[in-house]
Amino acid sequence: MIHQKIAEGLSEQFTQFINATRELPGQQVVQQQVQSMLQQTLSRLDLVTREEFDAQQAVLLRTREKLEALERQVAALEATAATEQTQNS
Repeated sequence: MIHQKIAEGLSEQFTQFINATRELPGQQVVQQQVQSMLQQTLSRLDLVTREEFDAQQAVLLRTREKLEALERQVAALEATAATEQTQNS
């Protein structure tokens, strides 16, 4: 899940920052609390994975292509109808 990966990455960066200093009392507890807090915060966000985004982008592209093809068909039919109407008048 994307939220877990982000939380783990941020937690790791936080850990690297903390580890740059000497060992602090309760450091492990703080790291666990920060990771838990990040996980809870990220779970409330409406995030998608890159794969989900790419799949939806491909669907949108196909839909757009179909719409443009239909618009061309409608324009051609309207032109034909207009031509027939002027010929019949």
